[in-house]
Amino acid sequence: MRVKHFRAKDRAIVNEAPSSGFLSLSALGLILGVLFFSASLTPSLVPRSPLIQGLLSGLSYSAGYALGVLLEWLLRALHVPPLHERVHRILLSLALIVCFVAAGLALWWASGWQTRLRALMDMEPEDRTGPPTIAIVAIAVFVVLLLLGRMIGFVNRRALLRLNRYVPKPQAQLLALLVTASVFWMIGNGVVVSQIMRSLDAVYRELDARFEDSSPQPTDTLKTGAPGSLLSWRDLGRRGRQMVAAGPDLRQIEAASGLSALEPLRVYVGLNSASDPAERAKLALRELIRIGGFERSSLVIVTPTGSGWIDPESQAAMEYVLRGDVASVSVQYSYLASWIALLAAPEYGAETAREVFAAVYDHWRQMPKDKRPKLYLHGLSLGAFNSDLSSDLFQIIGDPYAGVLWSGPPFNSRTWTKVLSQRNPGTPAWLPKFRDGSVIRFTAQENRLSDASAPWGPYRVIYLQYASDAVTFFDPHGLWRKPDWMQAPLGPDVSPDLVWIPIVTFIQQTFDIMLAVTPPKGHGHVYSFEHYVDCWASLTDAPGWSEAGLKLLKDKIGAERR
Repeated sequence: MRVKHFRAKDRAIVNEAPSSGFLSLSALGLILGVLFFSASLTPSLVPRSPLIQGLLSGLSYSAGYALGVLLEWLLRALHVPPLHERVHRILLSLALIVCFVAAGLALWWASGWQTRLRALMDMEPEDRTGPPTIAIVAIAVFVVLLLLGRMIGFVNRRALLRLNRYVPKPQAQLLALLVTASVFWMIGNGVVVSQIMRSLDAVYRELDARFEDSSPQPTDTLKTGAPGSLLSWRDLGRRGRQMVAAGPDLRQIEAASGLSALEPLRVYVGLNSASDPAERAKLALRELIRIGGFERSSLVIVTPTGSGWIDPESQAAMEYVLRGDVASVSVQYSYLASWIALLAAPEYGAETAREVFAAVYDHWRQMPKDKRPKLYLHGLSLGAFNSDLSSDLFQIIGDPYAGVLWSGPPFNSRTWTKVLSQRNPGTPAWLPKFRDGSVIRFTAQENRLSDASAPWGPYRVIYLQYASDAVTFFDPHGLWRKPDWMQAPLGPDVSPDLVWIPIVTFIQQTFDIMLAVTPPKGHGHVYSFEHYVDCWASLTDAPGWSEAGLKLLKDKIGAERR
């Protein structure tokens, strides 16, 4: 009798659960899924290929479907009486027809949206074979996620059946949910994510060790990794070798400026150069002293991105503007792409940046003020994020450095978020003005660094950011509210077709972050030589240069570097 009693309870639980057949689909989920699919085809910050659009649309469809399933569950839980079956069928049919017509129109319009966005970024239009690819990929993504959801639901129901035999139903439901979540979390985080991270680590480690013909080992003893250097060429890593071997050299600077110049000094310390951040920072300082870096007119601490990369456009612009009379120092803290480094070890970059700043700054501060170089900080992307964390007010307030240039700062950067939230009323988020501009200024493709109402003070902060840079303008709150950067007026390379749609815009922005480096130079997260020239000239006063000379430099060298 007891066994029969339990089986009757089991049947009751199964009957109370929503239909779990793999071919049964939620009507409300289908409707919301199609609407989310249609909305996902609208443009965002970065142009998308049909394959990428298909992935994004599949995720958006799945999100809409899941929301529909949740709403149906809430209606059942609240015991809302259903519509008459005939009325329900008619309304459902009409809703599905309208939604699928909307999806078809959105697929048709999608090519035009993407073409207009690509034109704003000086990109060639995509071919017109996109709609079928988008539809097929989106359906495939939805089916995979639907099967995964059904699998999770099956495990949850089986756990509930077991637990309900020993504990009351409410407690059994909670425990079943916890068990299911734990099982899939352990599988996902412990197996899938770990394996992915191990694979990525292996790939990026191999890339970091790679030698390239375009980065030959220098023979000049003042170059890092050359004979007589405190660092071996091998240990610099691929990105370090690229930075040290890159131009311009003295001859190129003199040819472009028509003025006398010096050979730029570059110090780079790789991950393999020392055992920990503190030792790498000390090694960087010793190498900087060895080559005479503190004897130059300017010294720049350049914090690299997650992979250890230094933007060659900024490096070249800095050395041209300062006519080679500059030393730069960088220390690698990771060989992973920035977004992976931020997920895997977000504190490691900040720790290295603090060690490097402390080592260089302490030595610089002890020098006579009339004999030491002007000290600047610089970083792009995650480099800007960690450069911002490299020092604090109490550390430098008695003897501040000259200024900073941060390009493409990530959306969660410490100082950037505070400044943006306190920008002058009426100024857009993508090109804000902060107080009188004597300390902090923003610029973009068009040089706006001279728009401030007050002259530069002794300490200068410049932000270079493009309105189309998703790394800077990703907004986690975009899930439920319209981001500030979407308020009119929009940036020069942001599509006028762009609209904010809850949930969907958030998914689009997430893809935009991963695609931010795909546009050409001067858009997205790819910063151009010409705009860096404007920033370095304003930050350092461009010694020896005239306005005409700087324009000629941007036109001539900028064209060569595109």
